Amino acid sequence: MLTIAVIVGSLRKESINKKWMLALDKLAHPNLTFNIIEIKDVPLFNQDHENDMPAAAAHLKSEVTKADGVLFATPEYNRSIPGVLKNIIDWGTRPSGKNCWVGKPMSVIGVSPGNVGTAAAQAYLRSILVTIGGVVMGQPEVYLVNKPDLIDADFNITNTDTKKFLLSYLDSFAKWVESHK
Repeated sequence: MLTIAVIVGSLRKESINKKWMLALDKLAHPNLTFNIIEIKDVPLFNQDHENDMPAAAAHLKSEVTKADGVLFATPEYNRSIPGVLKNIIDWGTRPSGKNCWVGKPMSVIGVSPGNVGTAAAQAYLRSILVTIGGVVMGQPEVYLVNKPDLIDADFNITNTDTKKFLLSYLDSFAKWVESHK
């Protein structure tokens, strides 16, 4: 069983990206177990504190370090990633020489109410992740358009084609993580 650190780049209580990550988790892939890491308490990065890291930032780094892979779920804000996501990435790279992202197999997905999905944010995030040493899966790409009734109140995916596509994606991600552990 592979442990996947899941990082949702939204702090919103009703985040659609978080709901979809709960739905992916509920699919209960036979080779993956999800650990959704809470990032709301991670303070803004300040290099003055990198050697005496705040508890929430240290917890983030510890969970990523223990994980076999990382799954980022990002919304798109102004054709980019949310500031909170960039912030946790920065904490993970510090202090110098203690970058928790290096060599981690990763994937990026996103959910949006719009038809373009999160394509610009995902492209931007992938370029950051490669720069910090992540091993980012290129295919398949997942740009989900959030539509009413695709997941129910209990985070079950209700559309058979969507469920089939996401299970195939998880199969690919599991193989990616296993081959890059």
